[in-house]
Amino acid sequence: MSTEDAVRTFVEYYEERGHRRITGSTLLPPPGDPVLFTTSGMHPLTPYLEGQPHPLGRRLVNVQRCLRTTDLEEVGDSTHLTVFEMLGTWSLGDYEGQQSLAWGYDLLTDGFGVDPRLLHATVFGGDDHVGPDTASLELWQDRGVPVELTVEDNWWSNGPTGPCGPDSEIFLWTGDTPPESTPTGDDRWVEIWNHVMMRHRRLADGTLVPLPQRNIDTGLGLERLASLLQGRTSVFECDIFDPWRHLVPGLWQLDEPTLRLVSDHLRSAMVVIGDGVRPANTGRGYVLRRLVRRVLTVLWREESSRQLVDLPGELMRHTLEHFRQDVDMEAEDVRRVLVEEERRFRRLLERGRQVLARPRFQGPLGEEDLHYLHDTHGLPRDLVLSLRQE
Repeated sequence: MSTEDAVRTFVEYYEERGHRRITGSTLLPPPGDPVLFTTSGMHPLTPYLEGQPHPLGRRLVNVQRCLRTTDLEEVGDSTHLTVFEMLGTWSLGDYEGQQSLAWGYDLLTDGFGVDPRLLHATVFGGDDHVGPDTASLELWQDRGVPVELTVEDNWWSNGPTGPCGPDSEIFLWTGDTPPESTPTGDDRWVEIWNHVMMRHRRLADGTLVPLPQRNIDTGLGLERLASLLQGRTSVFECDIFDPWRHLVPGLWQLDEPTLRLVSDHLRSAMVVIGDGVRPANTGRGYVLRRLVRRVLTVLWREESSRQLVDLPGELMRHTLEHFRQDVDMEAEDVRRVLVEEERRFRRLLERGRQVLARPRFQGPLGEEDLHYLHDTHGLPRDLVLSLRQE
């Protein structure tokens, strides 16, 4: 099943069950949200989860693009991406968790054709504040799906304060053998769908108070789902990455881990640029700058003549179209931003090498040296340490 078919199947399934599709927002969160980028589908819906009526009703479905830098060091494995899309459903004070899980199970097995014998669920086992999620446990037991009870792994929150609640996660077996062990005991169980029973608000002192309504918030990673449905061993092998796997190796000879990192970071940078962000030394612009410079550092490690100007326009067009970004944004506009950032980085590297060649910096560098290099010469710590390893 292609990625587009998976999206269509998902959305239509929930529309048939009374959900209204809402337009996925950009990576930029709504005003007042403290995070730099949207990290989950619930971000734009926070006011409605807290009780404000949504203009389209109590049952919603969407496809939301997200960016997470917390997993940056894990990018390149089989499941993690910096920018990805999340298929989401919401019940805003309407149906309960058992209904959500029942629909999820039916969609996976009947709609997507997943063998139910390859499924495993985890459920909140209870703690000193909230009891075990017996309703979800009974639902899975009725369907013959094995269940593992956990505590921390099955409590969802978006931060130290705010909406939160127990969740039930659905895992798919990806091993070559019959399923064995449990999701916490074997990483061949891959999480594909999280159903959060968002009923509480955590206050600054750690106490829990009920939300005005009992909500359901689910999130299903599109690229992870597509790779599993297509029988691939990693998200980088699903059809979304076909242009990258076909075009990048002809431009630069890279091993598999490097190809994955370069493809992920460049693709993510293109999406960020498409949402209107430009490189800067702080905030969102710094995240973009960091992504581009991580790519360049990897590319230049083996061959310093590699240039982003050589990127095929098809990669930029494919990315902008897939993420349904501003039609006024052209591939060449994205290339222009990338190439200009590349020029800045080359100049910074040249200045950094000249400064670090001075006698003062020939020995071990202390914190005072690193602060001086940053404050006086604009050389970030990670760049200095990288140059010292050359």
